[in-house]
Amino acid sequence: MNNAARIGHAESADSTPFPVSTDYTVLNEPERPAQGSFVERKSEFIGNACHVATLDEALAFVQTIREHHPKARHVAYAGVCGASEQLSERMSDDGEPSGTAGKPILDVLRTKRLTDCVVSVTRYFGGVLLGSGGLIRAYATAASMALEAADTAALMPSRHYRVALEYRHLGAFEHLLESVQGTRVDVSYAQGVVFEVLVPCERCDRFESRLRDAFSGTVRPQALDTVNQVVSQTAPPQTVLPQ
Repeated sequence: MNNAARIGHAESADSTPFPVSTDYTVLNEPERPAQGSFVERKSEFIGNACHVATLDEALAFVQTIREHHPKARHVAYAGVCGASEQLSERMSDDGEPSGTAGKPILDVLRTKRLTDCVVSVTRYFGGVLLGSGGLIRAYATAASMALEAADTAALMPSRHYRVALEYRHLGAFEHLLESVQGTRVDVSYAQGVVFEVLVPCERCDRFESRLRDAFSGTVRPQALDTVNQVVSQTAPPQTVLPQ
């Protein structure tokens, strides 16, 4: 499973306050990216933003943008993927002076604490040089405009588990899962029941401990990977653009 955003529950059944997520993602799919554009001294800057699960998907999206704008001089971009502290980043100035295009876009993503998304900024050159400062402001502005137009959501890093249990344990397990704000991803029924669930990372120790206590160590969860779970649709922090 990739580190893709998963839909989850926003409320906890546990009485302990649940920490508010500070990471966000873009919900717009690559086929329908959010867009914002403006003209600066005859150059047009077009920002596009969408959700991706991997940096390879980010590169594929940027290539699609290039194909849609074959006459554009530059298509700079920045992408961020991953959960919590395991973030991966990639950016490109695409021919602009080093640090004047991809880096300003990436700085916007970092400021807004966005992950699992990519922002591209397409530039149609208008014949007037903007200088390093002008380029940095322009690319940051186009990125911010695209993100302001995007649908965004708060994230909660969560661990993906597979749990096998007997039918007689079904009700107790579902109650336990709810108590740690877990989310059922999939379930299969055969001789026993096999769940695939997501549990917020900050509650994984509690989840595993309660499983041991409730079933005397006979139910052992298999940790598969870590993903970003969507917990509420909301706007990320505002960006302060370069002066």
